[in-house]
Amino acid sequence: MLSGKTVLLAVSGSIAAYKIPNLARMLKKLNCNVHVLMTENATQFINPITFESLTDNKCLIDTFDRNFQYSVEHVALAKQADVVMVAPASANVIGKIAGGIADDMMTTTVMACPCKKIIAPAMNHNMYHNPIVQDNLAKLKGFGYEIIAPDRGMLANGDSGDGRMPEEAVLLQYILKEIAFPKDLMGKKVLITAGATREPLDPVRFITNHSSGKMGCALAEAAMLRGADVTLVHGHMEVNPPLFVNCVAVTSAEDMFNAVTSVSDTQDIIIKAAAVSDYTPMTVANNKIKKSDGDMSIPLKRTADILRYLGEHRVPGQVICGFSMETQNVIENSQKKLFSKNCDMICANSLSQEGSGFKSDTNIITLITANGAESLEKMSKSQAAHIILSRLMQL
Repeated sequence: MLSGKTVLLAVSGSIAAYKIPNLARMLKKLNCNVHVLMTENATQFINPITFESLTDNKCLIDTFDRNFQYSVEHVALAKQADVVMVAPASANVIGKIAGGIADDMMTTTVMACPCKKIIAPAMNHNMYHNPIVQDNLAKLKGFGYEIIAPDRGMLANGDSGDGRMPEEAVLLQYILKEIAFPKDLMGKKVLITAGATREPLDPVRFITNHSSGKMGCALAEAAMLRGADVTLVHGHMEVNPPLFVNCVAVTSAEDMFNAVTSVSDTQDIIIKAAAVSDYTPMTVANNKIKKSDGDMSIPLKRTADILRYLGEHRVPGQVICGFSMETQNVIENSQKKLFSKNCDMICANSLSQEGSGFKSDTNIITLITANGAESLEKMSKSQAAHIILSRLMQL
């Protein structure tokens, strides 16, 4: 994913430095070229050899180190970098960068980098809330630096507060958001539905389906990584929603209908990937459920058809995509859905194919448009999401 990309990790003196070797390892697994810069104080927490072993690059600390191929090293690295992440960023380093002080290899290189720079503060709760530190962070934000808000929890000295650097997976997501994909969806608004709706029968039971939300979340993440402003309206899911998207949690099909239609006319691309329950219990007199011959008899009514509504009320230039989960006659049924719902594309898959379906991490999809059908091989839902978005962009 990050082949050909260079990331600079700038590590300052904080106990949170112990998280960065794992971040470097995660980046290397994505084929990224990783360089690590450390302050002298940082070497008291992590031995530079650790980073050198993980990255296959010399860990730079001393501006005047002569033990490398001749070049003005901080300038050479600055030219290579696609993104710089200062993590952990101590109050001292934050103050230096905000004040334009470049008195070591780290701060000198950060100053010389024209690329995006991300700051992950890590310090004591009281230090983080010191007005001077907050003023320095605001100054950096004004200069275009991205600031990662610290987590709340137990700190190194046993206090509880916000000052913890987020976990490595979160830091990685900030880097991926910046450099993983070209921003061909920049300026576009994308609305995606995901997960399963639930229709309550009583305070204990409900009608639902097997949707895990994995495909919808993969689409939301892919659109976000490509620069879109993403809104994810989701029911129950078995996965966490991706970072950096606007999440709207709903329960019932009616809740989802209301959430989707309230913003649909402002969206450029709408993808209905949620598995909405087709029926909801009707109101029963005295809220009692009738029973017949020992079996429960519950009067039901159809829920609102979200995709049909979107097709009937689409705005000019809007692209609409739906999903079709079939057990037989997949292509024929999906083609009918394409025209009856006034969609631009239907993503059809069959429950009978191994590696496809609700809870799988892979999918086997056929893309149905007015121009015909394109069958995709089995692939991860993340890979499928990017192909779906690319085809919608072509439409």
